[in-house]
Amino acid sequence: MDEAAERFLAEVRAFARDVVAREAPAWAQGKRVDPAIFTSAAGIGLTRIEVPVAFGGLGFGFRTKVNACAILAAVDFGFAMALVNTHNVAKRVAISAPAQLARMLLPDLLTGRASACTALTEPGAGSDAGAMQCRAEKAPGGWVIEGEKTWIVNARHARHTIVYAQCAEPGQASGIAAFLVDLTDPACTQHAVDSAISQVSIGTGGFRLNRCFVPDERLLLPAGTAFKAILEEINGARIYVAAMNCAMVSAALRIAQSYGDTRQTFGKPLSHHANWREKLAECATALAAAWSLVEAALTAIDAGENVQHLAAAAKVNAVTLAQRELPMLLHAMGAEGLREIYLFARHIGSAQLAALTDGSTAMLLGRLGCWDPTPIQL
Repeated sequence: MDEAAERFLAEVRAFARDVVAREAPAWAQGKRVDPAIFTSAAGIGLTRIEVPVAFGGLGFGFRTKVNACAILAAVDFGFAMALVNTHNVAKRVAISAPAQLARMLLPDLLTGRASACTALTEPGAGSDAGAMQCRAEKAPGGWVIEGEKTWIVNARHARHTIVYAQCAEPGQASGIAAFLVDLTDPACTQHAVDSAISQVSIGTGGFRLNRCFVPDERLLLPAGTAFKAILEEINGARIYVAAMNCAMVSAALRIAQSYGDTRQTFGKPLSHHANWREKLAECATALAAAWSLVEAALTAIDAGENVQHLAAAAKVNAVTLAQRELPMLLHAMGAEGLREIYLFARHIGSAQLAALTDGSTAMLLGRLGCWDPTPIQL
């Protein structure tokens, strides 16, 4: 990683510490994210990481994006997901949209004045993209899209979305195309999706497209290429989600370790009790293994290798780690860990969201069942 990327990540750490950490407890209680915070995040480059320099981006690599996502997720997973989704749309627009359209839309995306989302999931189609019901029909000068998307990061407030829609018969993956849709169009109706776990900072929502006309220039990925792009982008997302789960566990572990050094019980610090210390040691060991799998996936990306199985394994392992260890670390703090000033409760909720993001754990395990990662000839 070069010096420019290191300087950028130092700014991300400062922003996470000084801004996100201050606001995150209120977001977990349902307070709306101040749009100025997204603007501030964009100001340090969080919407420009992989965007080409020629379009106003930073031109950094995927590894830098993963590290930035992890730094932010250590404080608030949802906010990190919201930012990276706007960033990903900006990158796709820069790469795939006609230059004139890209130069018209990118300024608002790169400065945080507008947010964006990528829309795959539907009420009846989640990880099974082939079951997609949202349809696009050719019309003079463009396409008419009809359908509904739900459980989409940023969809409650996004101005732009990349909609994946079926242009052929249902079930044909080769018939899926990607369209850039303006969600302020009167033919679009947006709504928020809420749950017992706060969806505020992640911006979860959905929308319905009621015969929404999309000009030809907004067809970003035609049928025959879009499905492959979906798979490649989801592989990348699984890697950064894995890194984000590792970061949540790391942040919680550090807080518990520090607390254990100062909290006195039975005449000595908690950290001097073997049973208490061993649980944290086991967590640290599992975290090291989980991060090694993330690193293996990143190395494979750098080498241009197929990462389908590594990305899935990294996500499954890191999410399972977070689901198991975050409650343990909260209990290592005792009732003190429930205080709003600590991140344990919101990270526990975020681990559940992560398990359902970019491929559920159950689905990924089904695909990993025939994978043998051992490189040794037996």
